[in-house]
Parts: sequence; C-alpha cells; structure tokens
Amino acid sequence: MTTLANRIVHFNQCLDFKGTLPKGINLLNPYKESEVIRTIVRAFYSKYYNDDQLRHMILGINPGRLGAGFTGIPFTDTRRLQEKCSIEYSGRETHEPSSVFIYEMIDTFGGAETFYQQFYIGSVCPLGFTSMGKNGREVNYNYYDSRELTMSVEGFIIENIRKQINMGMSTDICYCFGTGKNEAYLRRLNEREKFFKKIIALEHPRFIMQYKSRLKQAYIQKYLEAFSQATSVSG
Repeated sequence: MTTLANRIVHFNQCLDFKGTLPKGINLLNPYKESEVIRTIVRAFYSKYYNDDQLRHMILGINPGRLGAGFTGIPFTDTRRLQEKCSIEYSGRETHEPSSVFIYEMIDTFGGAETFYQQFYIGSVCPLGFTSMGKNGREVNYNYYDSRELTMSVEGFIIENIRKQINMGMSTDICYCFGTGKNEAYLRRLNEREKFFKKIIALEHPRFIMQYKSRLKQAYIQKYLEAFSQATSVSG
C-alpha cells in the first residue's frame, strides 16, 4: 500500500510539460534536472508525509529558481531545508525571502512536523518558468505573466491540480498564496472545474517580505488564523 509520500514523489518525478512555450520563455523542471533535488524530495516527503492522512492544499504560483527550483520543495530554500527540516544538503546555498517568512510562520504554528501533518504546499502551476532579464541574467517568470503562456499551460494546470487532489487532499478548503493574479486565476478555474468548496487567499510571502516586512508578525498571525479554519474542519 502506497503512502502519501510515495504518491507525491511519483507525481513530481512524472511532471513533464509537452506543450509549446512562448518565445523567450524556458521551462523550470527541478525534478528532472538534478539527482540531488530528487534525493531531497524523497527525504522531505518521506519524513513528513509517510502516512495516508488527508492534507489541506496550499497553492503558490509556480516554482521559483531559488526555492523549489533549487530544492524541489515549495517555499524551502537550502538554508531552511537544513536548519528547519534537518535534511542534509551539500552544494551552493540559497537564501529566499519567501522561505524565511514561511518557516517563521511554521515555527509559530508549532514546527515543521506539526504543520506538514496538516498541510501540503504545491503550486497552481507545478513547474516553473524563466526568461532573460534586461541585465542578461535568468529571472523567474510566472505562468500569468503573459496571456500566451497562461493559455499554453492551462490544460496542464487543470490536469495536475486534479492529480494532486487525488493523491489525498481535502477539498473543503484550499489556500492560495497571492491575492492578485494568482487568486483571480485560481478562482476562475475553480468556478468552472469545482476543485474546492472554498478558497482562502493570503498575501504572497514574497510580497510580505518585499513590501510589508515591518508588519511580518501581523501577517504571520493572519496566516495562523486562516489555517485554523482548516484544522477546525479537520477536527
């Protein structure tokens, strides 16, 4: 009998976008690009999801270069991977402000083990994208940054949200990281596809750290209050 951990690892390993991307946009698939990442993914999900308990989904935007793009774990940079999840890593270290916020919130919630027993963090689009910035460096590119890209990946998005739900996710409440375009798009999809009974949107960790860092503790409290709705339903 497979566990949720087995199903998540298998899902990640099988992610593959076969469609056509707009010119200048590149695919970011950390699960196929690095054996180190595949090893981290197996260790992480085996540690926190080695059971058959339902989780509530949290959907970010898509993997970024320095978070999931480097570790395979959403909103987890290499420093938090080692310090907060106690998973060994050797190589280039990354620091991602969104990961700092998420793990401060997780610490306040009760720690990684307690948090991940109840929640699963994924993305509206489970693979990421990059483009070349004005300075010639590769930069993150979101699935909603151009209509052409959004249309190209919509079928892929719908298919993989369903796959993740079918792995063993609760559908009463879904949390959305991002109260702008990510929320608007997910709500439109949900109206049509009926994935979840309710969507609760929270300000994206990157937005908080970049523009509202002085109010970080207030946002952490807002997150905890929102997540309490899921725990009360589960209870």
